[in-house]
Amino acid sequence: MAKIYPNHDVHLVASLQDMILQSAARFTNLPALQDLASTPIGSLTYTELLEHVLMFGSALRKLGLKERTTIAVISENRVQWTLSYLTAMAFNHIIVPIDKNLPQSEIFNIIHESDAEVIIYSDGFRSMMSEAKLVLKRLKIFISMDLSESSDGVLSMPELIRQAVPITKTELPKIELDEPAEIIFTSGSLGRAKGVMLTQRNLAANLVGMRQSFTIYTTDKFLSILPIHHTYECTCGQLCPIYSGASVWYSRSLKTIVEDMTKVQPTMVLGVPLIFEKMFRKIYKTIQADKVKSVVIKPMIHITDFLSLIGWKNSKKLIFKELHKNFGGNIRAFIVGGAAPDPSVAKGLREFGFNFIQGYGLTETAPIIALNRLEAFKDTAAGIPLPNVQIKIVEPDENGVGEIIAKGDNVMLGYYKNKSLTDSVILDGWFYTGDLGMFDEDGFLHISGRKKNVIITKNGKNVFPEEIEDILHLNTFIKEVLVYAEKSDKVEDYVIAAQIVPDHETFIELSEKNNVPITPEFIRSTIDDAIKLANKSLPIYKQIRKFNIRENEFEKTTTQKIKRYLIQQP
Repeated sequence: MAKIYPNHDVHLVASLQDMILQSAARFTNLPALQDLASTPIGSLTYTELLEHVLMFGSALRKLGLKERTTIAVISENRVQWTLSYLTAMAFNHIIVPIDKNLPQSEIFNIIHESDAEVIIYSDGFRSMMSEAKLVLKRLKIFISMDLSESSDGVLSMPELIRQAVPITKTELPKIELDEPAEIIFTSGSLGRAKGVMLTQRNLAANLVGMRQSFTIYTTDKFLSILPIHHTYECTCGQLCPIYSGASVWYSRSLKTIVEDMTKVQPTMVLGVPLIFEKMFRKIYKTIQADKVKSVVIKPMIHITDFLSLIGWKNSKKLIFKELHKNFGGNIRAFIVGGAAPDPSVAKGLREFGFNFIQGYGLTETAPIIALNRLEAFKDTAAGIPLPNVQIKIVEPDENGVGEIIAKGDNVMLGYYKNKSLTDSVILDGWFYTGDLGMFDEDGFLHISGRKKNVIITKNGKNVFPEEIEDILHLNTFIKEVLVYAEKSDKVEDYVIAAQIVPDHETFIELSEKNNVPITPEFIRSTIDDAIKLANKSLPIYKQIRKFNIRENEFEKTTTQKIKRYLIQQP
């Protein structure tokens, strides 16, 4: 029987409007939001955040916006993005976050598909929005985050707030908890974009469940580095700290993360596996380059492991103080989502004194449904179900692996204007994730892969490409890999094949160290050795029989997942 894990006490919120009001009352003059780049509204305390929400919402009312108006927002991570989002929530509108990195055609498509009447954007999209005026006739109001004054039919967000007629919180509308509050679109061609409808009940429930699993303090500082339009960063990296009285600091860019960490000294950083893998590799390369450190590092890890075991919990932070300083010196936890991290990276960072926690979820579940805890974790597991979420495994095989389904107040309302697709994934209140997984004896959820990616061999065996990819990723000569089934010329069946992107930096290091020329033959021979080594740990039916070397990296989503559907498999 699975273990019972105690929950942390939290104050309840029914909606995001409720959250904004409660946080302003509870945390008053504590810092809430802070830009590291120069912007018109660069920082807000909790009291100021509520004041700005009320003023901006009042200005939108004066412009004629009725409740349930759809508002799209697109910009880099910044205070005004979150202010726009929270204003929409407080005034019972519908917000549509858009990925700033999408091509113009897909941005226009999302605005069109969502029926948005208002667009709020930063200066980098000025010329695009000038064209949008000619193309998107449903858009009535254009609001710039950066204009100091309104001009040429474009309204200034700072000016609207300055000139707004003040209203009180008692004048806020009643929230319709089970109506769409946010529509998050996947990219897609005209008529094919999929819009996930989340309600304020969905979002509030997910905040409560996460906080019951993971304590956040008012002294916590979150450094926001992932794209804010994504539900993982938005819910976990913005709303969760605001709900808890912590502060959110917006990094200037991925290139300035190290410098921004030094300045902010964050306690929490959310990232995708690729960010932490690069971080860990850099740490180890630096250590290996130092003759003394490379010799003493393992004994130091063993010593601090022992000291932690006998009760000196801060021994690692003290012994590896110089390393922690590179990340600001105050990291309380690295939190990873978007995909499964390499367990060896999690273990390695923890050996240096960094808490490393992973969770699992989908946009359709607002997003988290399972989360590891600081006091109960497994590096190979997605986590423990949130206290207010039910998870089941349906149609398990002989190993207990089946499709993961979830039920709770965090499950989406459905897909926008697509009842048939909604009905195909939500049955009797259960959301069918399309992911395959299993529970272990301690109640931890383990993910095997996507149901649509599973390869079924001629003898009925299931092969999960992600499992094989994880093994190959452990090899430093392999940067990216995609495993799939390919028709065999020799037998009436498919063989397991792989496309591989070599890690050129590792090959260069090897070449310089051993004075070996880098040739296509040498690269192929090295990758062939890596595959033979991986095959030794796999049963025969899972072993890779064919591989191809790719020169270019795979096209990926903003959370660094390979877009499998784009891959032209040979």
